[in-house]
Parts: sequence; C-alpha cells; structure tokens
Amino acid sequence: MSQARRRQRFQDVPAREPPPPPPPTTTTTPSVAVTPTHTIIERIDALFWRNSKNKKFTVAVLGAAGGIGQTLSLLLKQSPRIESLRLYDIAPITPGIAVDLSHINTESEVAGYVGPDQLRNALVGCDLVIIPAGIPRKPGMSRDDLFKINAGIVRDLTIGVAKYCPNALLNIISNPVNSTVPIAVEVLKKYNAFDPRKVLGVTKLDVMRAVTFVHGLRKDELQRLRSSVSDVTVPVVGGHAGETIIPLLSQMMPKLSKPFEGSELQNLTTRIQNAGTEVVDAKAGSGSATLSMALAAENMATSCLKGLAGESNVIECAYVSSNVIPELPFFASKVMLGVNGVEKVLELGTMTSFEERMIKNAIPDLRASIEKGVAFARSS
Repeated sequence: MSQARRRQRFQDVPAREPPPPPPPTTTTTPSVAVTPTHTIIERIDALFWRNSKNKKFTVAVLGAAGGIGQTLSLLLKQSPRIESLRLYDIAPITPGIAVDLSHINTESEVAGYVGPDQLRNALVGCDLVIIPAGIPRKPGMSRDDLFKINAGIVRDLTIGVAKYCPNALLNIISNPVNSTVPIAVEVLKKYNAFDPRKVLGVTKLDVMRAVTFVHGLRKDELQRLRSSVSDVTVPVVGGHAGETIIPLLSQMMPKLSKPFEGSELQNLTTRIQNAGTEVVDAKAGSGSATLSMALAAENMATSCLKGLAGESNVIECAYVSSNVIPELPFFASKVMLGVNGVEKVLELGTMTSFEERMIKNAIPDLRASIEKGVAFARSS
C-alpha cells in the first residue's frame, strides 16, 4: 500500500473554541469491583429493550475489516443498545461485511463505508467510536515497528473524529495503546475537541486474562465459594504493554483463603503481562489476539453505552488521562463510567509492596511511551 493511500486527507473545517470541559474527578473509593465480563451478549434483553424507552446509540468501528474489527462488529450487531452500526475501513470488502451482518435478525441497522472520502458519513452523529485499525503485532516485531505504522493511522482517524463527531466517546484499541492514546489526545487538542472524559484506551483484555488465569489456578476454592469465573474480578492498572501491565491480585474478588505469593505470584503476573506474546507465538506469525480482543472491546463498548444511558456503578479499567500517578498524564486504572464518559477516576487503593514496586518500575517505560506519542502528534 502506498504512503499516499495510507495517509488520509480531509477538508479543512474551522476550529471550534468551546470552553474547556471539566476533567474527570478523582475519588478515593477503591472498593468497587470492575464490571464482570459479559458471559452472554445482551441480545437476551432484546424484548425488554423493544418494549421500553431506553435510549439506543450510534456506534462506529474504524478498522472494521480487520481480524478484530470483523468479530467486534459481529458482537456489536447483537447488542440491543445499538440502533445504528457504522463499519469503516480502507478495504473494499467493508460494504460486503456490512451486508453480511445486516442479515442477522437483530434490530440495529448496519452500513459500510470505504476510504477517506466516506469517513465523514461513517462518523457524523456517532455516540461511540471504536478504533481497532492498524496492523497486528507479529513475532519479532518491536513496539517501535508497530508504532511507525499504527501511529499515523490513529492520528488520521482521530482527525475525522475531531471534525465530524467531536462529542463522541472514543475507545482506542490500536497498539501500542500507551502511545496511541496520547496521539489521539494531542490531535483532539489541535481541533479544540479534547474532553478528558471521552478518550479511553481499551485495556479490558488484560483484565479478562487476569481473571481467566486466576480462575484456572484457584478453581477448586472458587467452586467451594460458589463462584464461577464470571464472578471473579481483578483490577489491572498501569498500561497495556509488557511490564506496564500491573494486575492488582491483592484486590481480586472474591477473596481467597490463601493469597498468591512467592514464585506463584511472580509466574502468574508474568503470564498476564506476556499473554499477548503467548498468542502471537501460538499463531506462528499468522496473527495476534483478535477473538479475545474483540470480546474485550465489546465488553468495554457495552459498559460505555450503559454509562451513556445513565446506568449507575459501571466500573471498568481503562487507560485514561488522570493524575493518579502525578508523574504521568495517562495511566490505566479503575474508572466509573457515566453520561459524559469517565465520570470518576478511582484511586489505586491499598496495594502490596510487590504491586507498589511494579508501578514504580513501570513509570519510566510509560513516560517514554507517552512522550513518544505526544512528540509524534505535535510534529505531524
């Protein structure tokens, strides 16, 4: 693909100058649990939704023809919370994917859009925009290699969001999330469209993996507690790459009679941090985590829509603008979602010395990734 085709171009529009929005508040309430994974897509609630006045939303998936995007679009088509699903990609197959999904007997309408000339139509009126666009990580690929391609894609798509649906929530999946979220924020600032409550890096897959691996190690005890895997919650904070992924296993719910300690704790933490590489290696160079990432993205999207609908106590972990760590302008932590997006960024709560040390060690890597994203956005 030529560089000219990859770089998307848009018509200039006058910059808006709204008053700056209030930042998400930070609260010291750490005891709330992360929303469990949705084990069954909410299609089962369709009759309730059909007979109610609950608000439905317009959602766009940018990068809908990729490995994550197609599966994510399939899952979102089943949501009773969505009235219009917009699929966008540069791949010519995108309208066909939309037609394919439109044959599924759910109430949402689906439309496909191809290329920069149709991006405006895909975005106008959206309440939530999800960006899985970009290339997947392959064996031996460094984060720098990934950054060089995906940074420009996220920049160009965020320009479209800033111009055509500046009030939408933005969920960013494209890696490296530790850098692409700062890129998106800088772009939105250029267009006077930045609201810190509305930009979220999707780290839900780290939470899902932590829950899965914990359940596998403590299945017998959890069964005695009459707790299934869907009852387990583990907050994961920090970032979304390697050692910046910090599972707070001491805060998992339900509480276990014997906490993770010693080599078991270290091995479990390392597996959670390296789970993405585990998938890349298992696929032998043919892809990265697409199916699990798509479900994680659907979970996050559903929680965002619940918040927009005014439902209470919707808690997720996400990589957002915050001052939880004073040295860092972005950090993944528990957030409370509401009608404006991130209503509250929750404090980290009580941690073990092991967890505190992981956070301290992750700060330099996170800072470097953030600075790299900011520098790219400001220079392009």
